[in-house]
Amino acid sequence: MDLWQLQIFCKVIELKSFSKAALSVHLSQPTVSSHIKDLEQHCGCLLIERLARQAVPTPSGKILYRYARQLLDLRDEAERALAEYHGRYVGVLPMGGSTIPGNYLLPAVIGAFKKHYPQVRVQLTIGDSRDIMTKVLSGVVEMGLVGARYNERHLGCAPVAADVMRLVVPPTHRWHRRRSVHVDDIIQEPLIVREQGSGTRKAFEQGLQQINRRLNDFNIVAEMGSTTAVLQAVKSDMGISILSMLAVNEELRGGRLWAMDIEGLTIERAFFLIQDKRRTASPVARVFQEHLMASLNQEGSDWAAGAESRPSETQP
Repeated sequence: MDLWQLQIFCKVIELKSFSKAALSVHLSQPTVSSHIKDLEQHCGCLLIERLARQAVPTPSGKILYRYARQLLDLRDEAERALAEYHGRYVGVLPMGGSTIPGNYLLPAVIGAFKKHYPQVRVQLTIGDSRDIMTKVLSGVVEMGLVGARYNERHLGCAPVAADVMRLVVPPTHRWHRRRSVHVDDIIQEPLIVREQGSGTRKAFEQGLQQINRRLNDFNIVAEMGSTTAVLQAVKSDMGISILSMLAVNEELRGGRLWAMDIEGLTIERAFFLIQDKRRTASPVARVFQEHLMASLNQEGSDWAAGAESRPSETQP
């Protein structure tokens, strides 16, 4: 048993696929299968089963995965600690971002970080907030920036930035150019929402709870798996939506969409930096977190201005 075999084994478990693991470690699938077979012979038991076209760990495989992950994390920590001691930050930082911060906040932060630490490779995974939380707790990514707080025992969760959501309509809508509408006026309108698990949807539902409303009270015509899809649907006159101002600023400036306040409903939320409290942050993760906080503090006023400005200030 060696660390390279354990790394391949963990990749198969995490990606639930021999072929995907092979691509990840730049080996052929037969070579990966051979490594797993050698590992199983060494351990004297079956470690991975192929069920429903997925690679699933056996009970023995789950035990080995837990310890293998700890060994690999310790190896990475040792390498990074040595690099940090010699004044170098090198390595890979796997992190996640939910749709809004992943697409609209993190790319600029990562770009600036790379200028200071060119030898660090940041791997950004984008998914809905629940998906990123799951990846943090399973060790697939080391940290995440998400749009919802989750009460998980092992999850560290710190608010780092603010966001505001408003009603968004296309230029052809009869409410175009209005500054606000009452929440009761929206109930019969065709409404497009994000999918279950997204921070955007969770923030909307939490806002509705404050006024004793439910999502089922509205005329939901579509649920979509990305903010980009929602934007395209709104621009195509499929319906209206309630979205983050960070996500729609470019569309507002170009006159392709119009945003307005909702009387009787205020939806404000935070973006949260999440980490697994059971794991010690790597030196690279710590320096990125410092850079992230400094960037958000420095640029926060600009982002807040974009997110919180009145429609008349952001649009002609």
